[in-house]
Amino acid sequence: MINGLLGKKIGMTQVYAADGQRIAVTAIEAGPCVVLQKKTAETDGYTAAQVGFQQKRADRVSKPEMGHFKKVGKGAFAHVREFPITDESCSVGDEITCEIFSVGDRIDVTGTSKGKGFQGVIKRWGFSGGRNTHGSQFHRAPGAIGQSAWPSKVFKGKKMPGQMGNERVTTHNLVVVDVRPEQNLILVQGAVPGPKNGIVSIRKGIKA
Repeated sequence: MINGLLGKKIGMTQVYAADGQRIAVTAIEAGPCVVLQKKTAETDGYTAAQVGFQQKRADRVSKPEMGHFKKVGKGAFAHVREFPITDESCSVGDEITCEIFSVGDRIDVTGTSKGKGFQGVIKRWGFSGGRNTHGSQFHRAPGAIGQSAWPSKVFKGKKMPGQMGNERVTTHNLVVVDVRPEQNLILVQGAVPGPKNGIVSIRKGIKA
């Protein structure tokens, strides 16, 4: 059985539980994905399945990629990822849908977070900043970043202003609230990384 699949974040909405409780959920278009290649321990050193998501025009794909896709005969794909497999049940050319998940499952969702651009230490790291009193000339600055005599350097990893967001983020242990195979849709409790229409990887929770 394959461990996960690719999807597209549609956006957030809300649903109501049987007891009337309102639940904030994220709608994800999960699959369908096509198995393009199987990695085995004998040839590759590990066991996994390579899947493709979202059809793409053939003239928008490089020749080496197209040669790889033609082996399967299901067209070209815009996004390709690998997921672990637990047995030999899936084979090349199989279509993986959101039915591999069920209501109540705990999943991990990985995506690229929204880019915030260059930000200061207060927004980026949550620094408290200086006093807002009259005459204070220290409000949103980072303060001292080194030492005077020893070791006379700025340590690697020091929290400084810089690029914020636009990085790979994984949210763990999200609960699947609903699965709608006819729409290739799953509803996940809470928020997932990335903007609307962002590509996400969905897999069974490793800490569940």
